[in-house]
Amino acid sequence: SGHNVRLLEGRMPDSKVVVWLVESPVHFSREGGLYTAPDGHDWADNAERFALFSRTVVEIAMNRAGLNWQPEVVHSNDWQTGLVPALLSLEVSRPGTVFSIHNLAYQGVFPYRTFAQLALPAALWSYRSLEYYGKLSFIKGGLVFADRLSTVSPTYAKEIGTPTLGYGLDSLLRYRCDRLTGILNGVDYSVWDPSSDPLIDTPYTAEQPAGKANNKHALQRHFGLPQKATPLLGMVSRMVEQKGIDLVLSAIPKLLDVPFQLVILGSGEKRFEKAALTLAKRYPQQIGVSIGYDESLAHLIEAGADMFLMPSRFEPCGLNQLYSLRYGTLPVVHKTGGLADTVTHTTPQSLKDGTATGFVFEFPDVEGLLWAIKQGLDCYEKSGCWSQVMQHAMHQDFSWGHSARLYLSLYRQAIQDAASI
Repeated sequence: SGHNVRLLEGRMPDSKVVVWLVESPVHFSREGGLYTAPDGHDWADNAERFALFSRTVVEIAMNRAGLNWQPEVVHSNDWQTGLVPALLSLEVSRPGTVFSIHNLAYQGVFPYRTFAQLALPAALWSYRSLEYYGKLSFIKGGLVFADRLSTVSPTYAKEIGTPTLGYGLDSLLRYRCDRLTGILNGVDYSVWDPSSDPLIDTPYTAEQPAGKANNKHALQRHFGLPQKATPLLGMVSRMVEQKGIDLVLSAIPKLLDVPFQLVILGSGEKRFEKAALTLAKRYPQQIGVSIGYDESLAHLIEAGADMFLMPSRFEPCGLNQLYSLRYGTLPVVHKTGGLADTVTHTTPQSLKDGTATGFVFEFPDVEGLLWAIKQGLDCYEKSGCWSQVMQHAMHQDFSWGHSARLYLSLYRQAIQDAASI
């Protein structure tokens, strides 16, 4: 593109891991977010920005960046680096490639003229490569050309092969299903653990859970709610339909005859922010809402709430339900993606065999969510039920160790795939 690009070398904090940053001020040095301008819209030159980044990655991967080093595997993520496996497919003796899908709803689709402007190799313009209904699709570069594909939960790996959650790419994903693996994201328990969390009111553990009550009182105080032993529901979420915030806002007025409190932290679409604030104003004894994001409040909600609401319509992996398990804050989730893989519904059977960790509903509608909340409230009334499920939840282990081993084996497969070309 005629621009000078510099590589900056650093290290991960407290680590020997080397990090290279791609410096191109004209592309990356600007006010606003990584993907969006200050007005919230995508940057108009996103295709050019991420094509430049991808080309730089390819130069490093092929040992043409003056680093005197070549990797065995290149692992790219989401549409922004989808061109990397595509461009590497044209190289001789290339590294193995792994491509991870974090959310298939975002695909990086641009008009044909963008393909021409980016001067991409003509060989890549075909429905078997980057062409998608006459447009350029960045994500197809990863899905078609990577040696191995992964996504962030086993259930989501199945779901993206269906028309409902495949977003037009389901037939391609079914075609490549033998190369696709679902690996759950892990949790950093050095940041998310109630026994050592500096952002909460009182530390507690599964063995000594009494401190959780202090966090509940601190959370109630923060939102100006009466400090009583009523069940407290929490939600930390983007306020968009994917996350089911509309289901929560519709369900809550139907619950007002039972004792409960609800606190919500999040931001997103203005209509949902407004509706949440209106509810809080109407029921100040029961509902507290904070618009925005506040890291310490997010931790206090995880520690202080009794139940955590996560009624996402789809959720590739989800992390808040994993935090909630560790904090003994029982998740109420829709049976989808990573939520289905990590939360087990409480029934007499799952209580008996020690697998119950939360409350799961089948269909993402208001009735389903209400049913699951009521299941939770019933269990809360029976202290035997509640303490048992809380113990199961807090003993779950979703640390990175297990997932890291699965990624290692994926990398080994990708190296073999590339060697056999």
